[in-house]
Amino acid sequence: MRSASGGPRVLLRRLRETMAEQVSAQERLDKIVVLIAANMVAEVCSVYVLRVDNTLELYATEGLNREAVHQTVLNAEEGLVGRVASEATPLNLNDAQNHPAFSFRPETGEEIYHSFLGVPILRAGNTLGVLVVQNRAKRTYVEEELEALQTTAMVLAELIASGELSALAKPGHEPAARHSLHKSGSILSDGIALGHVVLHEPRVVINNYIAEDPVAETGRLDAALTKLRADLDRLLERGDVAEGGEHREVLDAYRMFANDQGWSHKLREAVATGLTAEAAVERVQSDTRARMLRSIDPYLRDRLHDLEDLGHRLMRQLAGQQHAPPREQLPDNTIVIARSMGPAALLDYDPRQLRGLVLEEGTANSHVSIVARALGIPAVGGVPNAPGIADPGDAIIVDGTSGSIYIRPSSEIEAAFAERVRFRAHRRAQYLALRDRPSVTRDGQAVELMINAGLIIDLPHIDDTGSAGIGLFRTELQFMVGLSLPRAADQLALYRSVLDAAGDKPVTFRTLDIGGDKVLPYMETVDEENPALGWRAIRLGLDRPGLLRGQIRALLRAGGGRALRIMFPMISDVAEFDTAKSLVEHELTYLRHHGHALPERISLGSMVEVPALLYQLDELLERVDFISVGSNDLFQFIFAVDRGNPKVASRFDTMSVPILRVLRDIARKARAAGKPVSLCGEMASDTLGALVLIAMGYRSLSLSATALGPVKAMVLELDADKAEAMLTPLLDAPAGSIPIRQRLMEFAEMMQLPL
Repeated sequence: MRSASGGPRVLLRRLRETMAEQVSAQERLDKIVVLIAANMVAEVCSVYVLRVDNTLELYATEGLNREAVHQTVLNAEEGLVGRVASEATPLNLNDAQNHPAFSFRPETGEEIYHSFLGVPILRAGNTLGVLVVQNRAKRTYVEEELEALQTTAMVLAELIASGELSALAKPGHEPAARHSLHKSGSILSDGIALGHVVLHEPRVVINNYIAEDPVAETGRLDAALTKLRADLDRLLERGDVAEGGEHREVLDAYRMFANDQGWSHKLREAVATGLTAEAAVERVQSDTRARMLRSIDPYLRDRLHDLEDLGHRLMRQLAGQQHAPPREQLPDNTIVIARSMGPAALLDYDPRQLRGLVLEEGTANSHVSIVARALGIPAVGGVPNAPGIADPGDAIIVDGTSGSIYIRPSSEIEAAFAERVRFRAHRRAQYLALRDRPSVTRDGQAVELMINAGLIIDLPHIDDTGSAGIGLFRTELQFMVGLSLPRAADQLALYRSVLDAAGDKPVTFRTLDIGGDKVLPYMETVDEENPALGWRAIRLGLDRPGLLRGQIRALLRAGGGRALRIMFPMISDVAEFDTAKSLVEHELTYLRHHGHALPERISLGSMVEVPALLYQLDELLERVDFISVGSNDLFQFIFAVDRGNPKVASRFDTMSVPILRVLRDIARKARAAGKPVSLCGEMASDTLGALVLIAMGYRSLSLSATALGPVKAMVLELDADKAEAMLTPLLDAPAGSIPIRQRLMEFAEMMQLPL
């Protein structure tokens, strides 16, 4: 590499000194381009910054006409600079004028310079600008010079991202790095939240980019790589993984990435340019992310997540940081952004601080979405590169009514959403006015509206909403929020507090529904190829009877002297219900023997969510006191669609003929057997879904607390007999011949139902 002043390490040290000087933003940039040009023996060094209007503005130059600064503006894909920005890859030319993308700008005076080296200024895979060096002589810049310029661009990225350059911009032409950003995704949980960003897996904050001792930094990097690979090797040697299967293949591919010599070589090269080990990992990851995000190859885009996770793990090992920030560091209006998240991870956050959730992945029927709705927080999923488009502390708006997010919103947008929040609060006040009105349709049919719950913070909703009780209490949430198995005394205290809060209103406790994506942090993880169909819910409970019996005993003691309702999840064979019922009888005998007060009345029920149970309904209804349809799992099993997979989750409609026929058959059989039937899945929380359920004969629904008001407002205006008369011929017609959802919407509009 040609160098007049000692190479990249000297340049980085001088850049650090310049960054620390108390000078204006323009003076700082002007000094930086002079330093780079001198170090690289370049006659020109220029910095172009990407603006909010998707153009590139010349912000500083050494060698070109200084009067062109803040005057020369290129479209985002115009010229060689635009090519570097749009493709996020370096461009190294020995005769720039002869390149087909060359764009001549006479005001710059660059026509006398032939060689051109441009690199994107990247941060978290996002292009913030372009750094360029040029010379009159026709020459190709060597690899060391390219590395030096890329390393320098990384320092410039932090300067641009800091917002310091905004003072140099005219209104509407601010740097894109800190501009307001609007992204669209899918609705996971309704509502609107204004708050500040917390990254679920926060980027490691690099306080020092420049290495004092490159040899020591290389040693730190090698040690971290060795530990990363050893951790993966131990994981693959575990018995449940070593047996093979698709999960084994995934982890093998993961280990292959970690052992890739090309990856580790790039990391060492970055350290050799003078970066610390952390900064080297960040630079290589940012370059890789930028290229893969722009790839049209779906395989490469899918592999991005593997590489990003490896990079995050390596960075955390180097910095000694934990996965999530301590709670005491979280703002009171926390909005969490993550690539993906399980329900247990969401419950790790203090619900008093949590205001919203944004995911790169995730569907409306995934368990994390259900928990978000249970917590009453707005959530949006399917936001591309979600963790890379915002910084911790950024202002953000989550619009769970439209599936949009606004990062660093303008004051006008913030004011508009604040007004919408006030309007929604007014609507809640209107729903509150309906709280004490009986939930009865216009034609006099009572519809029992209950709420789903799972935490202590849910209990005030019983009175706030005027619900008829708790139709589904998810007992597993207590197990998921702790770092260890809840003691029997803790379970007993929770169940008693729930019954106390409900008073005379019924509460249906669902026994532990763990497994699948609901993993307990203190239990050994069982890797399964199809966890939704695997060892979960009642299957786990019956295989670990001590766990299930302990919970049943706590429930029975809590229900002493009161009515108690217990429901078993994911029953797929009536024999499973019989076995679970025998455990209840066993615990009743134990409590009698030890003189404990017993429930005044015990009702045992089953969830109907496994298709096999549809063909045993007659036998099941002879055994149970009630049934409750778990529409979420039932729908995904009937359609063979993973509700947590965004690529297929939208391929079925809850208003389609097959689903509605199944639900109607269940309601008819339960009514004929004289057994109560309810539905506690997410379908009941949708106003249109509640309408169609009532039309099919359901008179008990359990829904999220936030949905109870809108659904009750609809029920009060509904004529149930007319709804049934409208729906019946649609379900009896050949499947696919009539758009059910459209007809339901037309009926609601004709009847002037509030949806």
